[in-house]
Amino acid sequence: MARRESSAAGPGSRALVVDLIRSSGPISRVELVKVTGLTQPTISNIVRRLIDDGVVRETGDTVATRGKPRAMLIINSRAAYGVGIHMAADTLTCVVTDTRGGTIGRQLVAAPADGRPAEVVARLAALYRDVTDGLGLPPRSVAGLAVVGPGPVDVARGGFLAPDPGQRAGLDLAQALSGRLDVPVLVDSDAAAAAVGEFWGRQVSRERTFGCLYMNSGIGSGVVLDGALHRGASSNAGKIGHIAVVRDGEPCPCGNRGCLEQYAAPHVVVGRARALPGLAERLSIRPEDPDARAFDVLARAALYGDQEARALVDESAALLAEGAVVLANLWDLDTLVLAGPGFAVAGSVYVTEIRRRLAQRAFTRDVHGVQVDLSSNPRDAAAIGGAALVLQGSVAPGHGPQVAARA
Repeated sequence: MARRESSAAGPGSRALVVDLIRSSGPISRVELVKVTGLTQPTISNIVRRLIDDGVVRETGDTVATRGKPRAMLIINSRAAYGVGIHMAADTLTCVVTDTRGGTIGRQLVAAPADGRPAEVVARLAALYRDVTDGLGLPPRSVAGLAVVGPGPVDVARGGFLAPDPGQRAGLDLAQALSGRLDVPVLVDSDAAAAAVGEFWGRQVSRERTFGCLYMNSGIGSGVVLDGALHRGASSNAGKIGHIAVVRDGEPCPCGNRGCLEQYAAPHVVVGRARALPGLAERLSIRPEDPDARAFDVLARAALYGDQEARALVDESAALLAEGAVVLANLWDLDTLVLAGPGFAVAGSVYVTEIRRRLAQRAFTRDVHGVQVDLSSNPRDAAAIGGAALVLQGSVAPGHGPQVAARA
């Protein structure tokens, strides 16, 4: 195999080495040479810089060989910390993770009631300070903050393009927050963040074509290729909720008709439940209950044998399975994870149906299967993913948009 010397000095080589140590560690320098195709001096230089930066450390263990014992390398979990805040319709969830993706802190608070930009910024800044101060994190140990929520987003400007929820359209959140907090800040979509978080925290190999199907108030997805999130022209790729599943169906705010999101998203399923005579009353779903809470009640009833509730959830799962087939066929996925609050209660129903449908209809089913799993923490997946975004950009630059440098 020819040595890829031309890429040795670029950020892509550092990202490659970090990814391999993250997903395969403990691993030796000799193994890194074999896997990457880079020369031994190049690997030695990259590893030395990573150790100097505190990103990688030697375990103290060695592997006996005929020559010199080989020291083993792993990611230093305390190299840096990432902070992610997920903005949902009525809540803000802040999560802090270490460099390997382990959650070390979490706090859930109510979202600002009026949604004024100044109030949104103030509440986000206060939440960040409460969590990081409560954990006793030195300011310089925090790689950055990512604020994630329903798209579309303007990643370059650092803001949301849609006013859902809370009048956030036009607000340059990244600039406003970085000025208040003196910390690098980025803004991204919840589905994209969840995909990176699941990829990073699960120690998935960069050789896998990794997909994440995300369901909260809407439905989105993210795909990680060669260790990097596929972003598209404006960092708004993966809007699987806006593929048409019903020809000339219900109009969607996106401008399309018959979108998956208009038939399978939790708020739609809850609307159908409220319309069925007696179901909402029987399940104690009140008119004032938020859709997210009502969907949890409905999903729990479905699991415990309520036939009407189960029929509604099964219909949603069947439609989500259609979206999963499209996603798998477009990207030739070999791994798909379901994440987001919409899967928190009845995720097993969705996993079972998607597995069944992919086994029957995935284009490459005779070549390879698609591994389908449920996130270990579906409710916090977007916030955890936000933390992963800033950590990936800090310790493995070369994967995509980077957080702004500290002043």
